Amino acid sequence: MWIRRGPRGRPAEGEPLARDAAGEQPRPLWRNRNFNVFLSVQTLSVVGDSFSTLAMPLLVLHATGSIVQMGLLTGLAGAASIFTGIFAGVLADRVNRRALLIACDLVRALVYALIPLVWLFSPQIWLLYVVVPIGAALGMVFQVAYVTVVPGLVDEGQIMKANSRLYGTYSIASIMGPVLAGLVSAMYGPSAAIAADAGSFAVSAAGLCFVRPRLRSATAVGDASPPISQAGWKDVLVGARFLWGHPALRSLTVLLSFLTFLTLGLTDLIIFHLKHDLGQPDSAAGYVLASAAVGSMAAAVFAGFARRSLGFGACWIGSYALCGVAISFIGLSANVPTVAVLATVFLFCRGTAGICSMSLRQEVTPDRLLGRVTSAFWTIHAALGPIGAALLTWGAARFGVAVVCLAAGITCLAIALCATLTPIRHPRPELLPAEARK
Repeated sequence: MWIRRGPRGRPAEGEPLARDAAGEQPRPLWRNRNFNVFLSVQTLSVVGDSFSTLAMPLLVLHATGSIVQMGLLTGLAGAASIFTGIFAGVLADRVNRRALLIACDLVRALVYALIPLVWLFSPQIWLLYVVVPIGAALGMVFQVAYVTVVPGLVDEGQIMKANSRLYGTYSIASIMGPVLAGLVSAMYGPSAAIAADAGSFAVSAAGLCFVRPRLRSATAVGDASPPISQAGWKDVLVGARFLWGHPALRSLTVLLSFLTFLTLGLTDLIIFHLKHDLGQPDSAAGYVLASAAVGSMAAAVFAGFARRSLGFGACWIGSYALCGVAISFIGLSANVPTVAVLATVFLFCRGTAGICSMSLRQEVTPDRLLGRVTSAFWTIHAALGPIGAALLTWGAARFGVAVVCLAAGITCLAIALCATLTPIRHPRPELLPAEARK
């Protein structure tokens, strides 16, 4: 899976996001200008992301016909993200976060534009091995900064709702994106689809110029400790220490490391299965990814209700158990509609678990540490991803997609079962004290 990627009258820097002295209710999200501008430009950017998610594997497949090279490039992108993630949180906590987001988008727009320009003359696979890691590294910095900005765009108590709104709107964009990408790729080639993604980065950068996030105070997230001042590697390790000190976040990080190993290369497997095993055109891959995005949209609507009704543990564990079932049968599917349904189930379940996980991390982490904690979380749990992508695609080339998907799905089910023995099983892990172990 391709890694990418998220004044007048504004409060003073560091002002807490909470109800006013009169105890008035927070304003609705639809009246929040900052949030809505951010939501709009990032939704458009997601449409562009959908183009590259489909076009990059197709570009490699058209030029080489090798799923192994698809996996290697995915793994290289993952490795670049992991390395960058070590320092991304420090950047997000030390510099202007909005400026950091804009810079990442501008550079990615320029870098991705190189691919269609070069492809006008002749395909150069080596360029992908340069551009994709750079794009992935910048994407990691953007993602970390994005997570730290969201709490500063909404009022207190609206983080879960904001994440669901963002995820849902992005999912709607992801429905049309792959369809358009498949059609553009079929008509003009995958490089044209990547050009559209480059344009979306430019639009995102322009829109972010009109967003004015603010900081939450330490007391807004239940943290009254003095600021931590570290340097070098000690500063980088602050986020990891916070993760390890919270029982639920510690367990999530460990288990997600293995889940990422199993799922990072899943998009490559689906595209290869459609193109190689089922003999489908590029547009079919677009339709499958688009229909699967409906699952993400449903997750955005369902996640908040499910967490309130069933509790965090049931949502997260149940979601990944169903993911395992869906993955197991993808490689055995003999037609496009079945692949689409299973991919939809997978994205629905992964989306539900992801919204719950990210919201929990934002709720329990002090704002001054949120960048480093997010960076450490993604860096650690993504560490095995590149190896998994390379091994899964190699296994698919040697043993077939069906065998690899079945093995990955059964392992995913086993990991979900293991989660029942950890603090993840608690309905409200945000209330667990840091010293808890069970």
